[in-house]
Amino acid sequence: MESYGPAKVACEQAVLQAIGPERCLIARVGLIGGPGDTFGRTGHWPLCFAHPAADDGSVLIPDAPQLPTQVIDARDLASWLIDCCVRQRSGVCNAMGETWPFSDHLAAARTAAGHEGPLVSADAHWPHAHGVGECSGPKTLPLWLSDPGWQGMNARSNERAKAAGLKHRPLAETLSDVYEVGGRRRHRQAATSGAFPR
Repeated sequence: MESYGPAKVACEQAVLQAIGPERCLIARVGLIGGPGDTFGRTGHWPLCFAHPAADDGSVLIPDAPQLPTQVIDARDLASWLIDCCVRQRSGVCNAMGETWPFSDHLAAARTAAGHEGPLVSADAHWPHAHGVGECSGPKTLPLWLSDPGWQGMNARSNERAKAAGLKHRPLAETLSDVYEVGGRRRHRQAATSGAFPR
């Protein structure tokens, strides 16, 4: 991971030098989500709200309402990239989703799951003290970042990409579609294992 950023820059420079800036599109993509998201960035929260672990239906959330989140639906990104190829667009731009406060993202996930139970918020110390990590990977809370130094990664301007034709479907649609796909997969797994989803 120490060389991840420099490696991406080196790739961009190699493409620009080999092909020329007038003949290539550098699309700097952030977090990608939507149906088929294998990392759980867009599926975790709808499924968490649909299947609360607590008997009273409460769900634990990080106390970070203004934390920026920025996920682009894979379908919107793919459609735009194909259009850029067809139209032979060039340039460098951030192919990012719209920026939403974490509280709005969670609200959309709750709506997708039909959750009406209580929310229990915890400050950053509580998840860390219980071995819960940030952003992505095993035993983490997707999209959550407690270090302010990293929060800018989900608040980058996508205006140049939108000027080049990038269109975003509503976040609520993305999360609802992810939940529908994840819910079907969960029920198939339960049926084959003999278990029932909570």
